Amino acid sequence: MERTMGLEGSRGLEAVIKEIREKGRREAEAIRAETRAEVEEILQDAQNRAAEIKMAAEAEADRAATHIINQEVSAANLVVKRQVLNAQKTLLDQVYSASLAAVGDLPAEFHREALTELLKKVAGEIEEGVVHANARDTPIIKEIISREKTLSGYSAGAPVEIPGGIIAESTDGELMIDYSYRTFLDEVWESGLKNASDILFT
Repeated sequence: MERTMGLEGSRGLEAVIKEIREKGRREAEAIRAETRAEVEEILQDAQNRAAEIKMAAEAEADRAATHIINQEVSAANLVVKRQVLNAQKTLLDQVYSASLAAVGDLPAEFHREALTELLKKVAGEIEEGVVHANARDTPIIKEIISREKTLSGYSAGAPVEIPGGIIAESTDGELMIDYSYRTFLDEVWESGLKNASDILFT
């Protein structure tokens, strides 16, 4: 009887142990499953975050690249504009110099008439004075002064470096009038510069 109970007790103990083991196995499996789910969730969050960071980095890189490109384009446009303006200025300077040279190369009769008119004009502004012209025109100035009675208060001064025309100075040195060709061309040039630019560069 005791032996039978011993067997039954042993079987009961085995069943309890088996049940404990099975319960432990189920709990361990549940923990493993829960852990796997948590790990997967963490990995998914990490992947999502990495994707967001990558997208943000790409967007920032695109913005930076666009900004750099825009800066480079603006700088290039500025360089081109500066080069165009410099080329235009060079061309306008050449036109100015050519215009001045062309006036200087006009026939002697033109200069004689122009100098006569300029001397008459200056005589209305300065009563007595000295008239300067370039070396080419100084003999003509002396001739006109000696011929015109209205210029009796004038004398021809030393030649000056001007392309044509005259520079008159009052005897007391208080007043000077510049009627050189360059002065007249400058006035015409300034007033007509926009028109000249429009003609040359459109």
